[in-house]
Amino acid sequence: MIQIRGLEKYFGTLQVLKGIDLEIPKGEVLSIIGASGSGKSTLLYCINGLEPIQSGTVNVAGTDVHAKGTDINKLRQKMGMVFQQWNSFPHLTALENVALAPKIVTGKSSVEARKIAARQLQHVGLGDKLDVYPSALSGGQQQRLAIARALAMEPDYMLFDEATSALDPELVGEVLDTMRLLAEEGMTMICVTHEMSFARDVSDRIAFFHKGVIEEIDTPAKIFGAPKSEHLQSFLSNIR
Repeated sequence: MIQIRGLEKYFGTLQVLKGIDLEIPKGEVLSIIGASGSGKSTLLYCINGLEPIQSGTVNVAGTDVHAKGTDINKLRQKMGMVFQQWNSFPHLTALENVALAPKIVTGKSSVEARKIAARQLQHVGLGDKLDVYPSALSGGQQQRLAIARALAMEPDYMLFDEATSALDPELVGEVLDTMRLLAEEGMTMICVTHEMSFARDVSDRIAFFHKGVIEEIDTPAKIFGAPKSEHLQSFLSNIR
């Protein structure tokens, strides 16, 4: 479970997260929607320990992410994160890219790391691209490579930060299909997304962010069918 209590985050004098309280139980898919600049991506960075916080707590599987004694690198092995931009190593093949973290971070042998990499590339539909370099992959394939790289650490949680926003429209579907597959397999996922059909079809709950607060959180049926917040109503009317 991920538990967030009273989370506040500032960039200088600008407060971007204003007392966030949130629980994500194991196996849940939570989508986070809202306008740009509402604090969605910042929340993911605070969960993963990539950004410091000013007050509150973030607890992942019983560990306080921002406590002084926390081994953040060890904790991150439980949390795979996929960013807007796929940052693969251009001089390594797809297999080598995915095998790198198990080998270096968790000390797996080269043989074992490559087995894990091959399995995860197969998992995301790139089983025929093991020896291909990133430059020869489409944007959608590169993002699926990034997902495989995160999965190679065998995480308990996956965080997706607008994983399809940098893709051409015709490539979005293949990445969303991979994310759907993970959801069906029971992966705990937090997905910051602009893809409303994905949020509606795959999420257990959807959180609507507005100016640093969770203004509404509910099931997809209620978020899309009976939104209470005027800001959410306006947001949905502008994107449909």
